[in-house]
Amino acid sequence: MEENVNCSFCGRTKKDALVLIAGLNGHICELCVEQAHDIIHSELEDNSDSSEANSKLGQLPEGITPKKINSFLDDYIIGQTEAKKYLSVAVYNHYKRISQQLKGEDEVEIEKSNVLFVGRTGTGKTLLAKTIAKMLNVPFAIVDATVFTEAGYVGEDVESILSRLLQACDYDVNAAEKGIVYIDEIDKIARKSDNPSITRDVSGEGVQQGLLKLLEGAEVNVPPYGGRKHPEQRMITINTENILFICGGAFDGVEKIIARRKNTSVIGYKSQENAVEDPETLLQYVNHHDLKQFGLIPELLGRVPVLTYLNPLTKETLVSILTKPKNAILKQYKKLFELEGIDLHFTNGAIEYIAEQALAYKLGARGLRSICEAIVTDAMYEAPSMDKVERLVIDKEYAKREFSKSKIKKLDEAA
Repeated sequence: MEENVNCSFCGRTKKDALVLIAGLNGHICELCVEQAHDIIHSELEDNSDSSEANSKLGQLPEGITPKKINSFLDDYIIGQTEAKKYLSVAVYNHYKRISQQLKGEDEVEIEKSNVLFVGRTGTGKTLLAKTIAKMLNVPFAIVDATVFTEAGYVGEDVESILSRLLQACDYDVNAAEKGIVYIDEIDKIARKSDNPSITRDVSGEGVQQGLLKLLEGAEVNVPPYGGRKHPEQRMITINTENILFICGGAFDGVEKIIARRKNTSVIGYKSQENAVEDPETLLQYVNHHDLKQFGLIPELLGRVPVLTYLNPLTKETLVSILTKPKNAILKQYKKLFELEGIDLHFTNGAIEYIAEQALAYKLGARGLRSICEAIVTDAMYEAPSMDKVERLVIDKEYAKREFSKSKIKKLDEAA
């Protein structure tokens, strides 16, 4: 009977194995013992590495200060001094708060410093949030507030914000609980009207109410793959207490509310008593009361204490955005041509022309890429097929000619 026994793991018989160790209900050979030893050893190493990584997660880099955070942002974002200063302080305080909790110093409970950016499209709201997440090396998710509706209506639940964050960190709950979420287009969920109506404001005030518990910090049951499409799935519980929420929106029309409060006018004739304020500069006076007038509920505004604005972009700023940051658009094109062995050079006239077009079409910094693409596409198409091309200079005349062929220019002419 003993001759017929075999390894319960790999199936080797007693004749094939050097040693066959007997247990209560089975046997194991010497090769499976070695494999089991290796598996246990690697698992213990992985656990120690992950626990070390988890202990560092949510902690600021050594020796970091708000000024150093601001300096890092300067490498990627041109201008917006006020917004960068507010964001640097808010992020610094947020992660100091987390480290205080880890040490168990709970005598004074510090509340979260969620941030709200107000600025026109293309001024760098999303880029600020992306850059700060890159510096801190924490999970980061961008969500669009326009897709959310109240529970029970067609659209997405506010909990799907956290589903995106979970996906960004490969469903590591511990990492997700120390991440950053950027909620874009927050102005689109403003209350539509102060007047009572027989129809519900399902994508306005109802969504703001749903966001309250997330912003303040609560245990939230999150559907890992989206809520309404998979109602039978297992929920994951996430505590949002240590998640930093950064909200951003253009708040189109808030300038008129600010002007009314300041008793100025954004249109009309200038007079000594009631001077006309440039609408471009009015955003610097924005406060929580103006956003309440715009349609955000006081409970939501109370949970986003840090409010700052982004300046509209000038021609000089757009020129700097094209050339100065580490990942500047023109540096990217230069690198693309460099890979083909071609030295690409933009003249000052061409760079200024690109900036002027972005201003003229009110595209902001986001539109610079579209304009550059329209100007450089033909060259990128032809250059790799041409022999002995070592240098390509794009001047103002070339830029004008190529841009005139683009869809952007033709659309303007058709209008």
